[in-house]
Amino acid sequence: MRMLWRMTKVFILFTACTLFFYYGMMWINDEYREIHRYDEPEGTAIKVNGEIDSSYDWMERLLLFYQEGE
Repeated sequence: MRMLWRMTKVFILFTACTLFFYYGMMWINDEYREIHRYDEPEGTAIKVNGEIDSSYDWMERLLLFYQEGE
């Protein structure tokens, strides 16, 4: 009987921790879902995917790529 009571306590503790973890993850997911990642930037932001400057040839662009590490 004592072993059955211990197993029940462990099962209840495991179930409670699992439910706490699950609902915690759901809460975090809902918080991050509210963040609008694709809103227009505010402030002094500039567009980075503009036209390519044609004054560089492909070798200069490749060297610039390696130097900047992008």
